[in-house]
Amino acid sequence: MSTDLGTPAVLSPEEAERAVLLAAPRGYCAGVDRAVVTVEKALDLYGSPVYVRKQIVHNKHVVADLEARGAVFVEELAEVPPGATVVFSAHGVSPEVHRQAEERSLKTIDATCPLVTKVHHEARRFAAEDYDILLIGHAGHEEVEGTAGEAPDHIQLVERPEDVAGIVVRDPARVAWLSQTTLSVDETMATVAAIRERFPQLLDPPSDDICYATQNRQLAVKEIAAESDLVIVVGSGNSSNSVRLVEVALEAGAGASYRVDDASEIDEAWLEGVSTVSVTSGASVPEALVEGVLAFLAERGYPDVRTVQSAEESLIFALPVELRRDLKAAGRH
Repeated sequence: MSTDLGTPAVLSPEEAERAVLLAAPRGYCAGVDRAVVTVEKALDLYGSPVYVRKQIVHNKHVVADLEARGAVFVEELAEVPPGATVVFSAHGVSPEVHRQAEERSLKTIDATCPLVTKVHHEARRFAAEDYDILLIGHAGHEEVEGTAGEAPDHIQLVERPEDVAGIVVRDPARVAWLSQTTLSVDETMATVAAIRERFPQLLDPPSDDICYATQNRQLAVKEIAAESDLVIVVGSGNSSNSVRLVEVALEAGAGASYRVDDASEIDEAWLEGVSTVSVTSGASVPEALVEGVLAFLAERGYPDVRTVQSAEESLIFALPVELRRDLKAAGRH
């Protein structure tokens, strides 16, 4: 598919050889869309301010837009006035955070991605069966903190294969693994393989923890990376899945790959000697930011855009039950 972004009537020989490959799927996943819409509808229904614990999703433009509409982002619940409305981010929270909210009589709306909630269920089940749980993920990430909080006495974090040698468990025959949903599939499987080498009876989760959208975006980049001189990934620096896309692109053969929040962060020097540029975006990135990058490239002699579709996505998650109930009571949908 070709996208017309102001193509000149006559292309120079250099421009004729240049192309932009646009990865699909890219951008918003079902969990991110649900979380952002949750805050928007909460503001419409309850009025400003609506408090949000942590960034609703890891994208600074999304956060800034919601702040402009009246959302107030806080790090901890102690910053929320008693009795106020607070939304929990897509990354999930621990039972301790729910307890704190109840203590402060806060009205809570839980926008945790259902795929993260699934990992929380798995953590509780493995803990109830008295397994030691090895959680593969990044220290300090909100999702990891929320999952670990479901069974703190049973879970220990493993960030990379090199960490496996230092793992201490009670019974090598009763060890299970879980993972953060936004990791590199290949890196996670390498860590799992290292764990299994130490603990051959390692128990797998009932289904992949890495979410469908993360996997699809990584596969899409792999499909086009080898023929790309440059891969530009649109996404914020604290977005795990966006950062992973840069790594996946390089591992799959891209000449170079960089992450940018938006077109203003592109260094024109990256384009020197480049014929084929590929563009994708992380799962928390609005499409308008990608369109800005495409416009930037078109203005610099890359007018031909071809979408490379590697998967179709149709999943939609229902809004949080608390919000749906209040919308119904107010006669809104």
